[in-house]
Amino acid sequence: MQTDGIKIFAGSSGLPFARGMCRALGTQLGQGDVRKFSDGNLFVRVGESVRGQDVYLVLPIALNPNDEFTELLFWMDAFKRASAQSVTAIMPYFGYAKGDKKDEPRVSIRARVCAESIELAGADRLVCLDLHSPQIQGFFKKPVDHIYALPVLAGWIRRQKLHNPVMVSPDLGFLKQTRRFAEDLGFPMAVGEKVRRGHDEKAEVLEIMGEVSGRDCVIVDDFTISGGTLADLARGLKERGARRIIAVLSHCLIRAEGLARIEASPIEMVVTTDSVDNPWSKDHPKFHIVSVAPLFAEAIRRIHDRESVSGLFDTREDPVVQTCLDFGEC
Repeated sequence: MQTDGIKIFAGSSGLPFARGMCRALGTQLGQGDVRKFSDGNLFVRVGESVRGQDVYLVLPIALNPNDEFTELLFWMDAFKRASAQSVTAIMPYFGYAKGDKKDEPRVSIRARVCAESIELAGADRLVCLDLHSPQIQGFFKKPVDHIYALPVLAGWIRRQKLHNPVMVSPDLGFLKQTRRFAEDLGFPMAVGEKVRRGHDEKAEVLEIMGEVSGRDCVIVDDFTISGGTLADLARGLKERGARRIIAVLSHCLIRAEGLARIEASPIEMVVTTDSVDNPWSKDHPKFHIVSVAPLFAEAIRRIHDRESVSGLFDTREDPVVQTCLDFGEC
């Protein structure tokens, strides 16, 4: 890849992902420093000159969202004050994207507040992976490049020897995204009916619509936090005669309690990307991680060279997608 002038930096939660991007681009990671003082205050410092350059900061808003969001704002400000020509925020996961609407009285639309803050701090562009709702792009006035994990995850599924497979959506809200997987892979579909009764991250699966008996079921979702929905749906599928059950996720934010749920469930494997550097799932035998860092690296190269990124949405035989699949576990 041609990488002249590309300067990639990493925030505290984005270091492994940024290193993967640099490895794919054949470039060095920019120098920077992040410190957290005993009173909880954060300090960031750019460790080299960026005057007149286009810089790219990798920082998911994920497992420690409040600290990571604050750090992102400080980085944007630091780069602007160091006279960078442009600053692109690369957020493989944008946790506050879940707060995308006012669906009850007296609540904040958190994603919109975050979007405005990031732009005011100095971001000129954003690159994200599988936002919880695509319309969140409209919360930003600056350009947003929305990258999809589907090409890489569908490529992984295509490499497996599945018997009579079916794609399963965990709820009606994710049906459209599941259909994209099903159409790309040529699989039929099933869907679970889920209800969430509160704000405790627990959901109840009420019914499963579609034929799953004797089939290898592939549950597809954008993320998991507690593992509850996946585990409940997997048990429902098994009760209805499913043969094998695999879950495919864009993002994994699971912790110890959620891992216990997955371990006790009929799920054979959870396949996810490296958008979140999650220490709980990284070396777990039921989790397999595929890297989307090369996909982001190619997107940044095309953005930097003012080329179209739409070609990255082609899910078949794209050399970048094949690079992601051959990149090895993170």
